[in-house]
Amino acid sequence: METDEKPPARFTTAQSRELGEELRQARRRGGLRGTTFCEELEWSTAKLSKLEKGWRGTSAWEIGTFLGKTGADKATRERIMRLAQEPDVGHFVRRHAGATSDGLLALVMHQRTAVTITSYDTMVVPGLLQSAAYARTLLEMSSPWTPDDLDELLRVRRERQEHLRVQENSRWTFFLHETALRLTVGDDRVMHDQMMRLAFMSEWPRTTLRVVPFSAQGHPALRYPSALMTFTRNAKPVAYAESDLTTVFLEEERATAFHQEKLAVLDALALGAEESREVFTHWANVYDHAVPRP
Repeated sequence: METDEKPPARFTTAQSRELGEELRQARRRGGLRGTTFCEELEWSTAKLSKLEKGWRGTSAWEIGTFLGKTGADKATRERIMRLAQEPDVGHFVRRHAGATSDGLLALVMHQRTAVTITSYDTMVVPGLLQSAAYARTLLEMSSPWTPDDLDELLRVRRERQEHLRVQENSRWTFFLHETALRLTVGDDRVMHDQMMRLAFMSEWPRTTLRVVPFSAQGHPALRYPSALMTFTRNAKPVAYAESDLTTVFLEEERATAFHQEKLAVLDALALGAEESREVFTHWANVYDHAVPRP
């Protein structure tokens, strides 16, 4: 009997996409092209494509064979096998390699493919909006980095910020609590430059910055920073929140629904984009006047 019912939509998961990207990068680092790789493993190109895009799983034995063929080092093999064996229960935690989440593959790859990203930060300006001096000051306070390490961290940060500026298929909304504008990081000159950067970024296309002012009504939604990413299709929304050493990712419907409700509260409490830009300009002037003059 014919029916008009459509088959249920198929979805990849954040974890399967992360595993697939790890495998793809391992193959690319090994200098192996897809067709040749498939011939040597006696796989179809469709199988490889689905695996690297997170559409299908495979056995631990086949992943071991995959990694052996790529010549991956021990650390890479162990990391990927842990990912392959990790239960997919709708949430997972990733530990930062250093003091920031900039190098987390699960975060970077999903930010690069998201259609919308909406985030909220409380005490400091979010990393993707930080000026070089502001970011450097925070990093120097968090750990005794070598100059080379600092330069590399800032380079990675700049790359992520550049993607934000040029990505044409995504929309970014940042809610910043006014606390982040008034909590001095470094000195008045650093803060002046940071406020000017926020004012300039307010004019970027596809990027919206909004301030939650001290005058806003208190609400539990203001307590913790978090973010929500949405995608085109075949991928559910993913929420994430950072702590000092880890980032937790949540994909289960109850969690993402909670974050959607939280963002609706922030939307109601925050100033509009133009009014927020005026706030950034105001604080830029305040910090400018406080800068010692020769």
